Amino acid sequence: MNGAHSSFVDAGGVSIHARTVSCAASKAPPVVILHGFTGSTESMRGVVTELCQTRETVCIDLVGHGRSDAPRQPGQYTMDRCAEQVATVVEALALRRPHMLGYSMGGRAALACCANFPERVRSAMLIGASAGLTDPDARRARIEEDESLADRIIAQGLEAFVEEWMAKPVFASQGRRCASALAELRAEKLHNLPHGLALSLLGMGTGAMSPIELIALRVPTCFVAGAQDKKFSTIAREYADTLPDSRCEIVADAGHAVHLENQEELGRVARDYFAEIDAETN
Repeated sequence: MNGAHSSFVDAGGVSIHARTVSCAASKAPPVVILHGFTGSTESMRGVVTELCQTRETVCIDLVGHGRSDAPRQPGQYTMDRCAEQVATVVEALALRRPHMLGYSMGGRAALACCANFPERVRSAMLIGASAGLTDPDARRARIEEDESLADRIIAQGLEAFVEEWMAKPVFASQGRRCASALAELRAEKLHNLPHGLALSLLGMGTGAMSPIELIALRVPTCFVAGAQDKKFSTIAREYADTLPDSRCEIVADAGHAVHLENQEELGRVARDYFAEIDAETN
């Protein structure tokens, strides 16, 4: 039977929470799982369910989210600092070259880990994620948008923000989920702290992060997007054409949050991909 336990790792003065689900029946390399903005280890339970029968999973609460610390120092919220925090957890838990699976902001954090610590990552699966914005005007506009949103989180409170966030068009396809599932998702988001989310936007938002040079990456990578998420389906295909040793997987019947909208198919794609990489690297 799989066992689960929590760990808290000191990453440069920031306590980072990780939830490990072991797999006694397998010696396959583990998978580190990184959630998206407003999420937590709880929001990635479906991914854990799909993977924990074949390998150990380690779900991490990113800084400012879930049970990890939400410090007041903005410098703890850069994407490079986030990658360092994740790498510290990997080292502290003695995870030998794990795979990484990240969604949205967590996908960008996984990319940053691949760029900054390639020797510590076996492969990466990135769901609905970008490498940042290279166009200066687009970056400036996104930074202004995120600054405004961060202000509203603090001024209007967490509950109003979560309602606004979940109503964004990019999440419209989640509306087909049952009311109880949406209520559970909303409740998970409300466990975060307003200043932690605001600082995450300001320091780790798509505009704030320094764009990652994909052509320089040397970690096998799979870019995943939901078929109904036209923006990130296009990005995934473009990235797979750009990055050596990479591929693209478009998951049917899913929008941006593939892990919530088609959990079973994502699980199949992830299991097959990680097993293939293991076979090539063992």
